[in-house]
Amino acid sequence: MSQDELLNCMRCGFCLPSCPTYIESGFKESHSPRGRLAVMKAVVDGVIEPDEDVERSLNLCLGCRACEPVCPSGVNYGHLLEEARDIIQQNKKQSLPVRTVRKAVFSGLFPHQHRMQLLTGMLGLYQRSGLQKIARKSGMLKVLPNTLSTMEKVLPPVPRLREMKKRPTFLAANETAKKRVAFFSGCLMDTMFMKTNDATMKLLQLAGCDIVIPPEQACCGALHGHSGEKGGAKELAKRNILAFEELDADYIITNAGGCGAFLMDYGHLLQDEPQWVDRARRFSNKLKDISSVLVELAFHQKYELTLPYQLISYQDSCHLRNVMNTSSEPRTLLQAIKNTEYREMNNADSCCGSAGIYNIVESEMSMNILDSKMKEVKGTGATTIVTANPGCLLQMKLGIEREGIADHVRAVHIVDLLLEAVKDVKSACLS
Repeated sequence: MSQDELLNCMRCGFCLPSCPTYIESGFKESHSPRGRLAVMKAVVDGVIEPDEDVERSLNLCLGCRACEPVCPSGVNYGHLLEEARDIIQQNKKQSLPVRTVRKAVFSGLFPHQHRMQLLTGMLGLYQRSGLQKIARKSGMLKVLPNTLSTMEKVLPPVPRLREMKKRPTFLAANETAKKRVAFFSGCLMDTMFMKTNDATMKLLQLAGCDIVIPPEQACCGALHGHSGEKGGAKELAKRNILAFEELDADYIITNAGGCGAFLMDYGHLLQDEPQWVDRARRFSNKLKDISSVLVELAFHQKYELTLPYQLISYQDSCHLRNVMNTSSEPRTLLQAIKNTEYREMNNADSCCGSAGIYNIVESEMSMNILDSKMKEVKGTGATTIVTANPGCLLQMKLGIEREGIADHVRAVHIVDLLLEAVKDVKSACLS
């Protein structure tokens, strides 16, 4: 861990108002970025031991990185957090059940897309076979924690296994190509959220992009990197660099803020490996969110976007805003949709409490943050809440269910809404 980076913190406190856990914990210093940096430095200096209190303070952090844009010293807090979590995991004596679960998830599942497809396919079978209705009517789901049982209600309809296995590797633009792009399809995005990936590629075709989708690509590694599994994250990063670096693409397109932010950090992740670091930086320099390329290619001016009247508001993806520096582009696209009204949400740039699997492993804090977020949602009067990340999407749907407003409020990924708004999309097809 870099001592110089830790010393960059001036303890000015500019980060405090941007930190959701600091606010929701009743302004506890140990749950703020400044406090966590002080804890990290104390461990590095040998003043304190990396005990359970230290681990608890770090684990309660969402990793939203909202502290970084407001830091006058430019402290790379997200990098330090991941390094600290990795050090703790590597030196922690874990029970056999914990080791077994971590190995199954980080080594046995996420690096293998066909296993992700099989697992997601089982979920789809549960949804379509009638088992879901039986489980709900019988009350079986009541044995689950409240967050998980509610989450079961908001999961999207999962495609069939054969659909997940039959994915395109190249799609031509609808007209003369303006750009040649490579699409990062992701793991969960290309299984549970496959229809959103399909919508993304249709929009890219309509915008004038030839699309290459390399089948050798892998999970981005964000879950590994955020959970102290740095070695696994590095291996996935190398697989992705190899899959994309010879494609001669103008851009690498993502549609999930969390994935995009971690892909942007490959240069830092592989900084100690001379044979990879420059290749990682070239990879990251080509990354763009779907909203950025659509605005660049004037998609919203080329096509008439219209929907039945609805009041729309946008919830930022933390990583899309704070790491990929993309916030105005989604709003530009949404405000171009005719017959709708756009209303900005108060604190739209603050975290919704999803943060990967945070809403499962830190449910109490996550739900406190979500409850605060839903007050802002209701304050807009919006009937459509738009997000740009699958975790945020599920979290907002969870909040809508918890508030009992699902009969008149929905949450939707921005690309799904844009495709819904294009008057004529018949000419764009995944073939």
